[in-house]
Amino acid sequence: MSSSDFFGRLGVLCRGRSGDIGQWLRDDRWTWLGFCFLVVTIGCAFYGATIGVWRGALQALYAGIKLPLLICLTTILTALLNWMLALVLGARFTFRQVLLALFMGYTIAALIFAALVPVALFVTWHLPALSAAGRRFSHSVIVVMHVAIIAWAGSISTFRLHSFIRTHGSRRSLAGKVLFAWLLGSMFVGCQLSWNLRPFMGSPGLEIQFLRPDAFAGNFYVALYGSLKRIVTETRDAGEQPSDADATRTRSQRQAGGFHK
Repeated sequence: MSSSDFFGRLGVLCRGRSGDIGQWLRDDRWTWLGFCFLVVTIGCAFYGATIGVWRGALQALYAGIKLPLLICLTTILTALLNWMLALVLGARFTFRQVLLALFMGYTIAALIFAALVPVALFVTWHLPALSAAGRRFSHSVIVVMHVAIIAWAGSISTFRLHSFIRTHGSRRSLAGKVLFAWLLGSMFVGCQLSWNLRPFMGSPGLEIQFLRPDAFAGNFYVALYGSLKRIVTETRDAGEQPSDADATRTRSQRQAGGFHK
């Protein structure tokens, strides 16, 4: 099969035409899986560079390497788990079919990433620079933006897996159960691996590194909560200007030694 045929499959894949996709899943050849792997690697590399470009060219290079690594590691680690979950739930998939289904799903995500590169660059360009006073606010906005984009693209690709599962002859109720189990497994593994492979962008004030020395300390969910809290707090503080009476009372409290935080 020629490369033009593989590129033609991308449109079919995004439209979710079940007949063709079911035939691809039953095909024992590995060439289509290899093409999906290539698309995932290229698409995620471009988007990864977009994540790191706010810090500079070196961080963009690191993130462009690590995002494809993250997606491929997540796919390989969850493929075995998802294969076993599918067998437990009663869906008869081979390991190769599960791996191919996951890579087809992430191929859709990679295409979404590539399409949103200009949007992400536009937002990044119009936020305060790394050397500006609002750099921590910019960092938090960029983190939440990219987490939202990745979660959205990942959710679309994972729900597209529902049609992949149905094409394999699974009942609608069984396909829903398998999909839910796969979604939870992929999100949990992917989010935590993203924490271990940090920094993708890097916090202001910290040096640019490929991996942090404490890469396996803490977890993704606590860090995301901190970024959301910082955005809310700094936005609220910026919108609240103290009145003259408050400023006078504050100065009086400081002079009297009675100022409290």
